[in-house]
Amino acid sequence: MAGLFYLPRLFVYHAEESIKTKQYATFTTMERKLYKYIMNPSLIGTWIFGIILTILTEAHVYVWFIIKFLCVCLLTAFHVYCGKIRKEFEIGNNSKTSKYYRIINEIPTILFILIIYAVIFKPLV
Repeated sequence: MAGLFYLPRLFVYHAEESIKTKQYATFTTMERKLYKYIMNPSLIGTWIFGIILTILTEAHVYVWFIIKFLCVCLLTAFHVYCGKIRKEFEIGNNSKTSKYYRIINEIPTILFILIIYAVIFKPLV
């Protein structure tokens, strides 16, 4: 989750830099290392251990779990989308503004709140 909160914030600052600056290159390196060495292994681990835990606890039959699972799928899609954005910055092909990245920076927060709500209150609907 920390990577999903931090990477879009890096995109905000990255979008405000000119392509030929040293800071632009620094952001590119930071984003690549965060995505490849922290976020990708975390995503794989989350899915592996989540599937194992689901099988062991048989949680998949509950409505709250379905809500949580759908939110995690959306977070995974957001993760992949962030990887696409990262590559666009790397090749110098960003077409979005920092305002756009400020808005999408809120997506993981909203999904995180929905996941916590589903797990704690276990809605039956």
